Amino acid sequence: MVAEITASLVFLLALCGEWLHARRIVRVAPLAFGPANRARNWTRLASPLRVLALTLLGWGLTSLLLVAPRSYRPQGELAPGKEQHLLIVFDVSPSMRLEDAGPRNQERRQARCRDLMRSFFDRIPIDQYRVSVIAVFSGAKPVVVDSKDLDVVDAILADLPLHQAFEPGDTRLLEGIREASKIAKPWNPASTTLILLTDGDTVPPQGMPTLPASIGQTLIVGVGDPNHGSFIAGRQSKQDVFALRQIAARLSGTYHDGNTKHVPSDLIARIVRRGEENQQEPWSRREYALLAISTGSILLAFLPWLLHRWGTSYLPGVRRFSTQEPRSGISLTTLMQTTARI
Repeated sequence: MVAEITASLVFLLALCGEWLHARRIVRVAPLAFGPANRARNWTRLASPLRVLALTLLGWGLTSLLLVAPRSYRPQGELAPGKEQHLLIVFDVSPSMRLEDAGPRNQERRQARCRDLMRSFFDRIPIDQYRVSVIAVFSGAKPVVVDSKDLDVVDAILADLPLHQAFEPGDTRLLEGIREASKIAKPWNPASTTLILLTDGDTVPPQGMPTLPASIGQTLIVGVGDPNHGSFIAGRQSKQDVFALRQIAARLSGTYHDGNTKHVPSDLIARIVRRGEENQQEPWSRREYALLAISTGSILLAFLPWLLHRWGTSYLPGVRRFSTQEPRSGISLTTLMQTTARI
């Protein structure tokens, strides 16, 4: 409010000053602008621009004086509320312990998920992220929320027999997505990347949860041999590519077959870029004050120069004529002789 009052006072004083200046210009117009008594038409903008520049300077400088100073944080430390989130929905069903994953189809599916996430963590600015893991089998249970300790996350993805925490039954991936949506709901918009690690399962035609605004991108990563299945509990289990693509399409996300290849770098770069866009802070009063000061200073600096160079076409004073080039058909010699006779 103080800045607005200051700007109003500066505006009134500048108007009074321009009014007095205009009265003085009228008196000396024949000397400044010649017989026409007029400057060029664009100079009518000079007075409003000066008033605007002074007002902007008054508001901007007062705002900078009163606004709280910005606190700068060490590199890697984020302001509260600007953290990015990785929300991992991890399939811990017994089929994830089958050994048909990896380039040679000799790794456990669960261990392949760990390798994929290690590679993912190595290629992102992990110090800007908080990692959450949700285990899903016959239900869904959060294991860790907003952790910065990657060793804990790595242990969860590698060796913990989390399937023992659930009642035996069918894998319900949608329960994991629904639980992830509940956890991410209070977070900032587009601040979360949802990653689903699974070998796939039958997805019901209905019941897909609506993701909250906090989840900006979704990545579905499949593990396990998609061509040759392995038997478990009297049935054949393999990566269900069709089901995973269906989940990705219904969540407006991206599907990646991680059985033999890591997550592509261009996809990771796109996820990181979206996160950096979310970290950009909107303009505050400080930025608008700096813009006002810059604009007002530039106007006040360049207006006198523009008025001097292009304010009028009248050039007072005696012009110098060349001794070799006649002007208006009369040579300099003839003009001197005529003057001597007079």
